[in-house]
Amino acid sequence: MFGRLGAPEIILILVVIILLFGAKKLPDMARSLGKSARILKSEAKAMKEDGSTSAQAPAPGEQPPAQRTIQAAPGDVASSRPVNEPTDTTQR
Repeated sequence: MFGRLGAPEIILILVVIILLFGAKKLPDMARSLGKSARILKSEAKAMKEDGSTSAQAPAPGEQPPAQRTIQAAPGDVASSRPVNEPTDTTQR
């Protein structure tokens, strides 16, 4: 019953969405959703890279990795912020 969506059903859903949120807010909502997806993707990629490099522990006395910058969107300098990587302060 609910498994098959045709063109009339999709059009009806789009009309309801436009009526609920208004045509002016939809582009802003789509833009913020895109920014959130890019941030999530870049953070997931950074976590994967950190996981693969953390397996190779640095030698004692070696410098920690450089500070990296997170950007919400490519070329968006206003929302970029530097991030300090956490360091392991425990002694063995």
